[in-house]
Amino acid sequence: MTADSVPGLNHGVAPDVNVRPAPPVNPVAALGAGLLVTLTVLLSVDLVSAGILLACELALVPVVGVGVRIFVRRTWFLPLLALSAGWGTALLAEKTGEVVFALGPVVLTTDSLLAGAAIAVRALALAVPAVLLALTTDPTDLADGLVQKVRLPERFVLAALAAGRLVTLLVEEWRILRMARRARGLGARTAVGEVFDGVTSFFPLAFALLVQAVRRGTRLAMAMEGRAFGTTGRTWSRDSVFTGPDGVLVAVTLVVCAVAVTAAVLTGAWNPIL
Repeated sequence: MTADSVPGLNHGVAPDVNVRPAPPVNPVAALGAGLLVTLTVLLSVDLVSAGILLACELALVPVVGVGVRIFVRRTWFLPLLALSAGWGTALLAEKTGEVVFALGPVVLTTDSLLAGAAIAVRALALAVPAVLLALTTDPTDLADGLVQKVRLPERFVLAALAAGRLVTLLVEEWRILRMARRARGLGARTAVGEVFDGVTSFFPLAFALLVQAVRRGTRLAMAMEGRAFGTTGRTWSRDSVFTGPDGVLVAVTLVVCAVAVTAAVLTGAWNPIL
């Protein structure tokens, strides 16, 4: 009897549920592009280069497959933080140029406002690449690439990956511990009591969570050691490879960074930190 003669059998090749499609860009290449942008932003405190890089980063949001709603939901607080940093810089910066606003000790000039705007845009230009990397990069693929391509220590990378995977589990366990505390009648019943109970129960809950984390970490270390993690000659289920889109991403990032720096120098806005 052959497979073709078995009724009801799917004759197509069943995909392996453990095999995921390869990402269009290697996470190591994406990380390298993000580091290039970060280095360019850190080289100077000016509005021109940071503004060009920020505009290119925002234009990249729909290209990488991140929905606008998701991006806004994850980054809504970043403009507020950037504005607060820019406002503080404008207040404390050297008061040169024409006075725009003066009320008692609060004096704002054209140069101080430009410095504050540069700090705000610079902060956004630094934060957006990190958000895009976090939304589009799979931690497992990144760990594979860092070990196989960058040759980072396997024990350190895999330990960081395991720790990152367990963060959400710790949050869930904290919620379960609080629910267990309330089930035993130890929770407060009023709004004021909730605040007081949250302060007094923090250290007992934190200690219980620490004990559980240590126990789970010990079991995880023993399981990883039993599977030969961290030993030489261990094979990988997924090979991290560089493809054409990786080179295109790095090349485009270099061009954009060069254009941003050149525009800042030509306009006279380049203000190196060194």
